[in-house]
Amino acid sequence: MRRFTPLIKHAAAFAKWIGLSVAAGLLCGAVGTGFYYTVDYVTRLRINFPWMLYTLPVLGLVIVWLYRVTKTENDGGTNTIYRTVRTGEKVTLWMAPLLFVSTALIHLGGGSAAREGAALQLGGSFAGACGRLLRLRKNDLRVITMCGMAAVYSAMFGTPLTAALFCVEVINVGKMQYAALLPCAAASYTAYLLATHLGVTPMAFSVPASAFSVTTALQALALGIFCAGVSILICVTLKKAEKLYKKYIPNPYLRIATGGILVILLTLLLGTRDYNGIGRDVLARAISGEALPWAFVCKMWMTALTLGAGFRGGETVPTPLIGATFGCFAGALIGLSPALGAAVGTVAVFCGAVNCPMTAIAMGVEMFGAGNLPLYAVACVVSYTISLRFNPCTAQKTVLFELEPVEETDSC
Repeated sequence: MRRFTPLIKHAAAFAKWIGLSVAAGLLCGAVGTGFYYTVDYVTRLRINFPWMLYTLPVLGLVIVWLYRVTKTENDGGTNTIYRTVRTGEKVTLWMAPLLFVSTALIHLGGGSAAREGAALQLGGSFAGACGRLLRLRKNDLRVITMCGMAAVYSAMFGTPLTAALFCVEVINVGKMQYAALLPCAAASYTAYLLATHLGVTPMAFSVPASAFSVTTALQALALGIFCAGVSILICVTLKKAEKLYKKYIPNPYLRIATGGILVILLTLLLGTRDYNGIGRDVLARAISGEALPWAFVCKMWMTALTLGAGFRGGETVPTPLIGATFGCFAGALIGLSPALGAAVGTVAVFCGAVNCPMTAIAMGVEMFGAGNLPLYAVACVVSYTISLRFNPCTAQKTVLFELEPVEETDSC
């Protein structure tokens, strides 16, 4: 009987995590679906009532007040979730509802913040709270937090494989958390099935397949290099904007109100509302080959003005739109079709910003199809290698592997 004891323990652990992961997928998938419809509703409200843009400074004041009255003004956002998974740091119960409300207010007023980061924070904080109620052990609490992150991400974007890989890859760059792969995948696909059943439309586009050849490989390599530069520029711009805001406007209320005013002025200067909020229509137009050469710069500035001022709602950059508009323009310069350039640009800029090559490749397959998988891989690997030491989230740990000469010994 003793020889079967390890097998029984493994089977029990497998059953335990399948049950916990499916439960996390259902709960966090429902939260993610509600979040999706909330952001969609406030976005349509802003489009139908353009004057809502001018309420952004006031909405920013409300956000700062909410975080201050709940004594969570020092919350690190996405960085807190990363630290929670790595160290077991406790996340306050206020984080999930505050993030839900603040993200909705940002998109209602036309600020530019990422839903990716918001999804990670929302799922991680909610699942972490549930894990503490179940009195899970420290290591189990870390895994269930990752399951929540994957579930909300999957429910919102309809990319379950991307969500699962992202959560096991993003915490420690260069060292994937394989022990959490099965739970994250189970939670992610459960949330995906629930969300699609409730009417959430996956973020997917049709991009014609291109033959993989020396020419297309070199074109993807070149675009990957350019996208790495864009990723680095994004990281530097965001950090510089935050430092300048804090240096010249120490008061958080005045700072966020000023940021809202600057977003309004930039919107009026550009003469378009394309770069406010999510900008999914701009992304769709870029995939179809319609993107202005300077569109990625405009979105980057809008994001820096929003996040640097202290608006809460996800510190991860809106890379899909930035990458798609840049790739559409730059890809055409090196001979790629606008649609293919936009697709490669989307995944390569995302990869460079979050330093997750496997996730970015899976994202390309789920969003644009597997026909151009080799080109996504080439561009992502190049972008990752060049921009490895840059990231908007300071709590993300980079684990570098360097080859060392091994001395020969006589031991067997």
